[in-house]
Amino acid sequence: MADGSAVTTARPLVLDADGTLLRTDMLLECFWAGLGRAPIATLTACAMHLTDRAALKAELARIAPLRTDLLPVEPEVVALADRARAEGREVALASASDISLVGPLAEHHGLSRVFASDGRRNLKGAAKAEALVQAYGEGGFDYAGNDSSDLRIWSRGAGAIVVGSAGGAASKLSGHDVTRIRGGWALRDLVRALRPHQWVKNVLLVLPMIAAHDFTLSTLMLVLFGIAAFSAAASCIYLVNDLLDLEADRLHPTKCRRPFASGAVPIGVGMTATVALGAIALGLGAVLSPAFLLVVAVYMTLSLAYSLRLKRMRWIDIATLATLYTLRVVAGAAASGVDASVFMLIFIFPIFITLGCVKRLTELTLATGDERLPGRGYGRPDRPDLLNMALLGTVGALVIFFLYSFSDQALALYPDQWIMWIALIPICWWLMRMVRLGWYGKQDYDPIVFALKDKRGVGLLLITLSLMFYAAGLWEEWFTRLGLM
Repeated sequence: MADGSAVTTARPLVLDADGTLLRTDMLLECFWAGLGRAPIATLTACAMHLTDRAALKAELARIAPLRTDLLPVEPEVVALADRARAEGREVALASASDISLVGPLAEHHGLSRVFASDGRRNLKGAAKAEALVQAYGEGGFDYAGNDSSDLRIWSRGAGAIVVGSAGGAASKLSGHDVTRIRGGWALRDLVRALRPHQWVKNVLLVLPMIAAHDFTLSTLMLVLFGIAAFSAAASCIYLVNDLLDLEADRLHPTKCRRPFASGAVPIGVGMTATVALGAIALGLGAVLSPAFLLVVAVYMTLSLAYSLRLKRMRWIDIATLATLYTLRVVAGAAASGVDASVFMLIFIFPIFITLGCVKRLTELTLATGDERLPGRGYGRPDRPDLLNMALLGTVGALVIFFLYSFSDQALALYPDQWIMWIALIPICWWLMRMVRLGWYGKQDYDPIVFALKDKRGVGLLLITLSLMFYAAGLWEEWFTRLGLM
């Protein structure tokens, strides 16, 4: 066993596709692409051909054909193939994926011969080994693979190139020349896919507690459990969204580096993590209260609908984003047991409409052409309409806040009404600042995350909160308790 050595014989070099030449799996790629394009047809195909893998692969490839030129590759395997061609060796592609995908993939990478599933025969394990032996003879080829099922092929070939751990298969290849290629994935890349920096948006669950002036430790702990549940739910949906957007992300200048789009994390690992996170979110929701569980379930369902369809629909996508943000506030009330003011919900919804428009403005400003963004319903010519909608949302929020100051609830909670009117100034300033930065493309793609990192913006929000506390008499109460007044 020559661990780490290069195979340098004149024998043909045969490459597996999924997990070897490619840092992804074309069957799973087709499944998620199909869910995004034709979910009913995709699920029907899975149900009908669940036990017939060859037929399933052919049908999913028909429903959602892939851009094989965009699929991420393993650089060391590509380099190995290039060296083999330079030595005059035949380089072939042998894959269990359907021929409709394997053929274009081989052509794109300049590979001379193709072996693949054809809708009737699933070319994996023993079937692939038999096909290669018929073509090249017993021991007449070198094979690169990554799965424990490839052991049957390596045992009938000569040189073995093992990508990743392959289920420990390399240790069973006595008498073979073995080249190991690291492959695999890192936990930090999976964590990156969860987007933990986005969890900061769940601070919105604290708003009902603040609005109700309930600052007890027991209420705070309930809200923190709610934040944990929503963080798991949000990461679950982020994973689903990334899996549905693989092709669009690969066409994007920065999103192409996301873990699944780049192949840094296998799709199967992402699917397992999705199920686990969904279970955690719903489990915590059930522990907190039936009302909170319902809100989490509605949030996840609406988020899934957004990922599958709604985000491609003009204006509806922005309304959905605003609803998802608002649901976080409703969840905070459900988790803590405090009442969420109807006025507060009516006030924050147009704010989130504004921020949804800002998100799209930022994307369009940073776009390089006038065509519609991949997977979205907007192009650069839509920027003026988005700006107008953002300004309408800003005006609507300010008017609703002003009207709220005359309500019986506001007069009871905030006796100094005139201070609430002053609070309108930093609110307006903050919203206009967000719109301006979005128009000029000077913020993050997610306005909520940007807002919580923007020092000037945070200052304006703290000024607003301080004025609200002053109008409620809370500063005087707290200073009196501390003996400062």
